[in-house]
Amino acid sequence: MELLLKYFPTLTPTQVAQYTQAVSLYEEWNARINVISRKDMEHFVLHHLLHSLGIAKIHPFSVGLKVLDVGTGGGFPGIPLAILYPEVSFLLVDSIGKKIKVVQEVATALGLTNVTSQQARVETLEGSYDYIVSRAEKGDMIVTRDIPLAAKLAERGLCVLNDRGISYTKESAKKKLADRNFNMQLAEAGLTGNKKNVYGKKEFALFAACFDKEIIKLIRERSLSLL
Repeated sequence: MELLLKYFPTLTPTQVAQYTQAVSLYEEWNARINVISRKDMEHFVLHHLLHSLGIAKIHPFSVGLKVLDVGTGGGFPGIPLAILYPEVSFLLVDSIGKKIKVVQEVATALGLTNVTSQQARVETLEGSYDYIVSRAEKGDMIVTRDIPLAAKLAERGLCVLNDRGISYTKESAKKKLADRNFNMQLAEAGLTGNKKNVYGKKEFALFAACFDKEIIKLIRERSLSLL
């Protein structure tokens, strides 16, 4: 657990014990069900625990929030985040029943009373959540209004766009972040007026067009990679 403590030095003894137990639990379940790549188990702490906790370094969760983990697989990032934030409620969802079975067993063994899980497709869910999380890898698409997060994700080569139809590159995300920081400084100095944040049919149409364009681009890239 030295690697986790390097980046999260304030972990409690209970949390350290839970993360340690999680390693053993996933080793056990992975021998029965291929939850993650078996070749990756030796790097489990780095590639799965620490990777799942990355969002906590960018945007920590407050007490009482509700978080939805979409496509959780064997429980990532939901399980590691639930250990880190015991006073935040997590719903972990995946369409594959055997993976949700693993999530349920691991959460129970770790005593995570803030975790519920469900075998379902995200479009069938009801209710509202403060945040929706999912593990992102190269080739995934992320939609976010969070400019600092968009800049970090674009830097890693991920496809990132906002809800107004703007697709970010590494360069454009950096520029947008610089503009945002400058505007915040002006606002703090009282040099800007109250600007209304309007979102209507026009903005949605721009987003839909950008979304379709980026999806087609990703499909083509993945098709070429299979040739």
